[in-house]
This record gives sequence, C-alpha cells and structure tokens, in this order.
Amino acid sequence: MEQQRTPGVEQPDRPDDVFEEARTARATVDEHGLVTGWSEGARRLLGYPPEEIIGKPAACLLGDVTAGTLSAIRALPRWNGRVRLRHRDGHPVDAGLLAHHRVGARNPDWLVVSPLADTAAIPGDELLAERSFQQTTRCGMAVYDTRLRLRLANHYAEDVFGLTEADMRGLRHSEILGPSGDKVERAMVQVLKTGEPQYLESYMPAPDDTRQPAWLVFAYPLRDADGVVRGVCVCGHDMTEQFWASKRLQLLNEAGTRIGTTLDVMRTAQELAEVTVPEFADFTAVDLLCDPDAVRQGASTAAMGSVRLRCVAHQSVLPGTPEAVVAPGEEHSYAPASPMGQCLATGRAVLRAEYDSQAADFSMGDPRRDAAIRGFGIHSLIAVPLRARGITLGVAVFARHEWPEAFGAEDLLLAEELADRAAVYVDNARRYTRERETAVALQKALLPQRLPRQVAVEAAWRYLPTGTLTGVGGDWFDVIPLSGARVALVVGDVVGHGIQAAAAMGRLRTAVRTLADVDLPPDELLTHLDDLVIRLAADTDDAAPPDHAAETAEGLGATCLYTVYDPVSRVCTLARAGHPGPALISPEGTVDFLDLPAGPPLGLGGLPFENAEVTLPEGSVLALYTDGLITMRDQDLDQSLARLRQVLSRPTACLDDLCDAVLATLPLEHRTDDIALLLARTHALDARQVATWDLPADPAIVAQARRLVRTQLSTWNLMDACFVTELVVSELVTNAIRYADPPIQLRLIHDRHLICEVSDASSTAPHLRRARAYDEGGRGLLLVAQLTRGWGTRHTRAGKTIWAEQALGSEAG
Repeated sequence: MEQQRTPGVEQPDRPDDVFEEARTARATVDEHGLVTGWSEGARRLLGYPPEEIIGKPAACLLGDVTAGTLSAIRALPRWNGRVRLRHRDGHPVDAGLLAHHRVGARNPDWLVVSPLADTAAIPGDELLAERSFQQTTRCGMAVYDTRLRLRLANHYAEDVFGLTEADMRGLRHSEILGPSGDKVERAMVQVLKTGEPQYLESYMPAPDDTRQPAWLVFAYPLRDADGVVRGVCVCGHDMTEQFWASKRLQLLNEAGTRIGTTLDVMRTAQELAEVTVPEFADFTAVDLLCDPDAVRQGASTAAMGSVRLRCVAHQSVLPGTPEAVVAPGEEHSYAPASPMGQCLATGRAVLRAEYDSQAADFSMGDPRRDAAIRGFGIHSLIAVPLRARGITLGVAVFARHEWPEAFGAEDLLLAEELADRAAVYVDNARRYTRERETAVALQKALLPQRLPRQVAVEAAWRYLPTGTLTGVGGDWFDVIPLSGARVALVVGDVVGHGIQAAAAMGRLRTAVRTLADVDLPPDELLTHLDDLVIRLAADTDDAAPPDHAAETAEGLGATCLYTVYDPVSRVCTLARAGHPGPALISPEGTVDFLDLPAGPPLGLGGLPFENAEVTLPEGSVLALYTDGLITMRDQDLDQSLARLRQVLSRPTACLDDLCDAVLATLPLEHRTDDIALLLARTHALDARQVATWDLPADPAIVAQARRLVRTQLSTWNLMDACFVTELVVSELVTNAIRYADPPIQLRLIHDRHLICEVSDASSTAPHLRRARAYDEGGRGLLLVAQLTRGWGTRHTRAGKTIWAEQALGSEAG
C-alpha cells in the first residue's frame, strides 16, 4: 500500500528511519568501560563491525587519552571534546565526541555520539538560515533538516546547550541533550509528519544552572518558496523563573490541603515535614518548645542555650532519615549561636544560604548533629520560628545537601509562609489536646468510678470516648440505690462535645441523683430535669429561648433514659426523654427492644413524659446505651440495631464479657460519638425476705406491730436489731395513725440491710424539727434518724411511704 503523503511536506526517503541513524556514530559504554552498543554510523567511522567490538573495553578505541582524563570524564554528567580514535585498520581518526552519562536508567551507562564528517554540511543550509531567525534575545533557536539533524544554532542556543554550533552540527536533539531531549524530538517528528507547529514544556539541563531549568518550546516547520517543508526550527524560551514561582505556589496550595488534617500535634508537624521534602528541602525537622512560655521575642541569644525542645517530626529524601540524631519525642536543645538558637531568640527566620561547617559559630550544641551536618554535606539551612497568636511554639529547620542550589531569599519567604500556616494548625492541635485532656479528666471525675453495692441488679458498664476530631462528649450513666431495695438505672447524653458538654453532663448527673433521692417516679423526674435544662440554657449567653425548639441545639440540650427496678415486685418502670429505648434480654436469650413512649429531648419544655411498666423475670438483662452505639457513619439504624441484637443474644454468663463483645463488634472507623453502655441483670427478693402487714388506724395496734416485728426478726435470726426496729416501728406506725389517713401498711425487707416501711394514704410528709424542753412530742423522727442508716419519704399513687434503713452485721458497728 502506498504511504499517504502530507501536502507541502517533503517525505524522507526511508520513512522507517526518519533520523537516518547511520549519519551519527553512536556507541554505549557501561560503567565498567565495556562497549554495549554499536551503531552503523560507528562502523562507518571506525570500521569495526558490532560483533568485533561489543564486550571489549572502550579504552582500546582511544588514542592519546590518559587514565586521569578518563576519570575526570566519568565524574561529569556530560562531556564533549575532540579526541583521536583508532580505526580498525590502524590509522588515527580525529573526531568530536559528545558523551552523556545516563544515570537514570536501570543500568547506568554512557551514550557516546559523534557526527560523521560527510554530514558537516549539506545543500540547503542557506535556505534554512534564510527561513529562521538567528539572533533572538533570551530565546534559543536551533534549525534541523528533514532528518532532524542540527544545521544551525544561534548564540543563545549555544549557551544553553553548552556546545558550539560546530560541536552540534549533524547531531539529533536527543544526541545533544541525552534522554531529556526525547520529548522535543518527538514533537519535531510530528512537525514533519503533519506540517503543524507543536508547543510543549521541556526541562533541559543548562550549564552552570543548579536549578532545574524550564523551557517553553515552540517547534515549527521551515518551508521553501513552494511551501515544501525543508526543516524544523525549535525555539526555546526560558521560563525558569515562572516555573519555580509556579512550583512555590503549588507547594503552598499543597500545604493548605495536606497540613492540618487532624488535631494531633505530632501528626500536624509531620505533615509539614512531608510537604516540604523533597519539593523544597532534603531534610526537615520540626521541634516544639517543652515550655512555650520559656521563649519570648527579644530574649538574649545566650539564654537560648537552656531552652528545651522536643522533636516531634522529621523527614528526609534518604531512607530512614539518617540525618536525624534525635528521635521524635526526645528532648534536646540547640546552641545559642546556631541558626535555630538565633531564630528562637529573635522570633525571626534565619537563612544560612552557604552554611560553613568550619565556621566559628558552627556548632549546633550536639556533637552528633555536628557530625551529621559534615557527613551528609549539608550546605544550606533555614530556621523558621513556629509562631501563632503571639506565642513561639517551636522551630522548623529546612536543610539541603542533595540539592546543589542553596536556599535564597525567595525560599526564605516560602519557608516563612509554610511555617506560619503550620504553626496555626499546630497551635489549634495543641489547644485542642489541652482542652481534651481537661475534658477527659473532668469527665472521668464526674462519671462513676465504681458501681454501688445493692441487691436489685448485677451491673457492668463501659465508656468509650470518641476519636480526637470531635472531642469528649457529654454521655453519662449511673446506678443509684433507692429506698425499698429498689435501684435506678440512668443513661443520658448532652448535646455537643468538649469541656462545656462534660460540665453540663456533670450538672445533669448531679441533678438526677438529687431528684432520685427525692424518690420521684421516672416521668416526674424527667419533667423536673427538663425544667433544669431550660434554666441552664437560659443562663448561657447564646442560649435559645425556651419556646423555640429549633434553637435548643444551639444552647443546652440532652437526652435521658431513667429506669427504676423493684426487686420485690420485679416491676421495672421506665421513661425516656428523646433517648433510644433499652434492649431487654430474657433469661432464655431472646433480645427485644422495648417500645417506650417517645418523650421529647430535655430542654424543649411544655411536653409530657410517660411511664411504662414491665414485669421482668428474674435473670433478665437490661441494656441501656447512648446513641453512639447505634449511630454510625455510612450505616443505617436498622443495621446497627440488628448488629446489637445479634451480639446481645450470645449466651454469656459474665456481663463484663458481654460489654466487651458489644464493643468488639463496632466499626470503630465509622463512630461519630461517645458510647456509654450499661448492662444490668435483675435479681428478685425471695418472698421469705419480705413481710407485710395491714394495720388498722387504732393506737392500740402499735403494741401488736412491735410483737409482729419481733417474731419476724426471730425468724430471720436478726434479734440483735430487735430493739432499734421496735422503736422505729412504734414511731412510724404511731405517726401514721395520728397524722395520716388509712389504710396503713407495715413492711419489713431483709436484703443487705433491714428496711422498715410504713405506708398510708396521706400525701403529707413528716419532717424533722427540734423539740423544745417542755414539748411532749417532736422527738420521735429525730430518734429514728439517729438510730438508722437513713430514712425518708417517697410518694406513691396511693399516698406516701416512710422508710428507715438499718445496717446489719459489721456495718452496724
């Protein structure tokens, strides 16, 4: 098939060899000096066929080149010059060589090229010169023929390439520049194929330029009067300054996205180090002051010698960060005269563009650090203070030893900008860590440290704070012993996180315990707690009005589940305020989520709470929890409840093991809140531990009540408590007959203590008062209070119950 031709473009005679490789003598030599490649052009130049020369030492081809010259050449990335070579038949060949050290390849080697003599000039050079512009300020121009062999180059191109036009004449672009010229050469091929100009960016090495130079390259066709392409002109505009300005901007943008992703001080410092290596420095270290108050701007440099810092992060271009002599977490100090000491003393960045390790003020204050600077050849340093909100937090150190270029004034500005950004994030993390530690300590002090001893339930609990991003929450739980051997189980959650949430949690927990001591039913207790939350919210500056439900979350809001269990009747009374309902595990292992009346969250006001009563078989387990257990990121509520139901249904004798099993199933990476979990296995009092008598409202019955009590205590083998119990019964029954309404009931409960209860139909509660010298009454309750562990009144639907509790055994003493 005939090859399609592009109009106006002269096609090479051999389209499979656009460059006509035979026009250049090319050879490759490995690091051991052995020839590994040999082109047809090399055979034409020196007469050796490939099979005779490949694998032989390249030195056998050289004439008058000494071993010292070869060693000097090997130390350079590129070398060019004229040498005398040996032809196969023995006669000398004078040739210009250009050698590239290709260190980036898998097997580093040398590429050696030489233009053949018969390509030094061809007809048409005058036309190419006429169609191009030889002298252009700050623009390197080179003209290539249709074989993409260089024919002309202006003076700026000669300066850029570091070669004269004569040295380059007849060579390809990639032969002049090595591998870095391949991209431009491919663009030149496209110009020949399509006749269209090509634009691209290139990073060509330039002599004596320690920075990576950037070029905007424009390759366009050179046509004759008939419009036929006779060559390609390549123009290179030096865009190095713009390129590095763009790199600095990119680094700042990257710092904005990569620094400060967490509220962890060490991670934030490490992010600064990772952003700057290797894009800005070869080694970065970040040190924070152990005591930020120890450094004040304007302090004397000499005073900096006693300042202690803690290494928090470092990063290096070398594996294992060998430049670092202090591990993260270790304390150290810098010499006062060092750049870091001066930086901390003045509060300003310090630049040592050409750092001299032999200078008098060289020492960093640690011989290991001094040795590392010399050993790795660190030649340029920047020390920048990490300052935020007027406080010096530490210092960031940037060093170069692999980069040949020293830090400059623009680098100093960039380092200051990076350090300023990082310092704000470090200070945020430091403040957050301090606040979190305070909140954790406060929360730990406010939460129960151990569960109280009681007989109604066996309880176990777990509290799992959330991750560091959201902070400590306001979740709480409690187990509160009540009168009559009953127990209250509480779980609550304050909206928000941090110290404010922990403090609010402590106030609410205290309020719940106070209200529980009054022995209110769950619905009434939540009503009083709701009023308290409204008052607390009104006391804050940003509290929402109580009648604006939508704004409650901006002030103080909370949820709560309050449960009272009576081991005598096995009745559990529950009420909730916007809180998840509990799970009930039957003795057979069946798990149900109790459907309680949905009460509003605390703090809304004006809405009622309702009680629900459930009779529990002995050995049932109630699972109370906060919403952090079932509210997960990327997991709906039904899935969470199904997961909880599954783990709770596992047969487990130990409640602590069940708590651990529940938490072990949590997808921790999806947690969004604290978790409080309270498990309680119910117990029931045996009927033989409870004695109940209905008494008529007759004063004569008091003596019979004492006899009934004495007989029961004898049955329980508690005669040691008989005297006090008879006295208590006499006082309570007498008061009920004298001041209250029938029916009157007397009940004794024997668990860990001895409880005496007298119930009546009156809602009037007695109270202690100090009797005067000639008063006939008023001393009975005072006597009861002195002889018992405690006494009190609880209101019921039918009236009230007055109770007194006595210690037994060792507690009685």
